[in-house]
Amino acid sequence: MRLRYRQQVTAAGVSVVALALTLGACSSSSSSSPSGGSSASGGASSSSGGSNLSGTLNGSGSTFQLTFQQEAIAAFKSAQPNLTVNYGGGGSGKGRTDLAAGTVNFAGSDSPIPSDEASSFQGKTILYFPVIIGPITMAYNLSGVSNLKLSPATIAGIFSGKIKTWNDPAIKADNSGANLPSTAITLAVRSDSSGTTQNFTEFLVDATGSAWSLGSSSTIKWPSSARAASGNPGVAQVVKSTPGAIGYVDYSTAKASGLTFASVKNKDGSFIAPSPESATAAADAVALKPDLTFAAVWQGGANAYPITYQSWDLVNAKQPTAADAANLKAYLGYLLGDGQKLLPQIGLAPLPSSLDQKAVAQLDKITS
Repeated sequence: MRLRYRQQVTAAGVSVVALALTLGACSSSSSSSPSGGSSASGGASSSSGGSNLSGTLNGSGSTFQLTFQQEAIAAFKSAQPNLTVNYGGGGSGKGRTDLAAGTVNFAGSDSPIPSDEASSFQGKTILYFPVIIGPITMAYNLSGVSNLKLSPATIAGIFSGKIKTWNDPAIKADNSGANLPSTAITLAVRSDSSGTTQNFTEFLVDATGSAWSLGSSSTIKWPSSARAASGNPGVAQVVKSTPGAIGYVDYSTAKASGLTFASVKNKDGSFIAPSPESATAAADAVALKPDLTFAAVWQGGANAYPITYQSWDLVNAKQPTAADAANLKAYLGYLLGDGQKLLPQIGLAPLPSSLDQKAVAQLDKITS
């Protein structure tokens, strides 16, 4: 299946502020149910539920989604003032763990449920609602060096600890004529269970094969010299404050943090800078599965950015009450509807129209 974005957008810096959200009990009440959702072109009333709702929805997980969730929650409140939505980060792994434990109504995750977590969801049907797509940047802090280029093999060497200085021959080979210093490389990586880590390492597996020996997972045993931090904002801060550092950070956070990032050699042999447009080009080639999961990393296309990834909101198809089902359908309907219009503010593009429509249609699978 080939996907096209409805529109192209340009990046806008938005500061990433981690909200201190207290996750309460997952209870809510409503006097009536909303409509099942709307397409992204729908009005505020149709994409946020057609009736007055009340109660609380709690979510946690993906820090890739964090800024989008914060913006969407604030905007949604004006349409449904009596329905409170909280979203805490913590990483994709935490979101899935919280959903399995029943402490949240929805989980933000940048990857499908891995096989070693499947038993936690036994007897439950989990629905995947894609909400955003964007690039993972190779953000770095190297004074006097701009327009850095990195091939997948070089990135694999850096993050496996084999390439230790910025003037290594492999980096020089990617950057002919550049004046690279002998500065030691500091790796900035995630400390939490992270979908960004999962997708970044999946790229390395797909793009370099045996050259990458650390595998792909939401947690990786990085070289002992790496500096680990929680969430995309945490990794961004390590990069920003550490001369010689390089880290994998989602594009929105990297832009908001004022970081410099490299162009990466793609499947077609071109060095491509991360942007909403180059993520669009990568998403154009993804194969969509019936459950609306897919992988956007290492897709072909002359203008495709090779480390593009995606994020879903995961929910249980069967909700404990009709009120919970109604509230979830309203909020997810908003994210897939008018919420998509918020994405340009944070340097991301809306979902492809065909994918958005499939996700909206899936809202009817949420029942009590």
